[in-house]
Amino acid sequence: MNKIKWFCILLVLFLTAYGNAQNTDTGNWFLYFGNQKINNKWNWHNEVQYRNYNFAGDLEQLLLRTGIGYNLSENNNNVLLGYAYVHSEPYIAGTNDKSNTNEHRIFQQFITKEKLGRVNIQHRYRFEQRFIEVDFKMRARYFLSFNVPINKKEMEKNAVYASVYNEIFINTEPDYFDRDRIYGGVGYCFNKNFKVEAGVMTQILSNSSRTQFQIMFFNSLPF
Repeated sequence: MNKIKWFCILLVLFLTAYGNAQNTDTGNWFLYFGNQKINNKWNWHNEVQYRNYNFAGDLEQLLLRTGIGYNLSENNNNVLLGYAYVHSEPYIAGTNDKSNTNEHRIFQQFITKEKLGRVNIQHRYRFEQRFIEVDFKMRARYFLSFNVPINKKEMEKNAVYASVYNEIFINTEPDYFDRDRIYGGVGYCFNKNFKVEAGVMTQILSNSSRTQFQIMFFNSLPF
């Protein structure tokens, strides 16, 4: 298949998910991830997440995250120190009214990558210190993802790929289980520095779960 046909497949998937999201309680997250290489050792991470209760327009959460990373080995084993600002607008139980919450986070993380055949694997370990209004919490997160190119052997220009991930969140005090996220989607590499991805994520909480449609953009252009 040529790249136009693959792009049409992605477009159909997007429009189908769009139609479903407009008529259900499925939320939607628009996500941008930037990872700019400063030199062979240092990198700058930048991220924007715009999360909605519906497809668009009913804000659930806005997250801005940034950080400076350092490669312990060439292009791998990256440690990073970062900061995140999170603005949330949860609904007040039993009403159509919202409240507003602002959170500031400091976080440390370690990312390591490996490859098994065509399967690209990433492990991310993150520890967060969360300042939520007048409250303080800490949380550990483990993220495991798999990207598998479909029409090519490598994640390169014009490659279409399947993507799955799981991320578990653990609090440092009761209740220890915070949430778990399970995701599956499909993506397209415009080139080695830019790709787009769409998929569905189920977020499992202690007493509930919710499905989110995700549209993600990844940019790794150097400075």
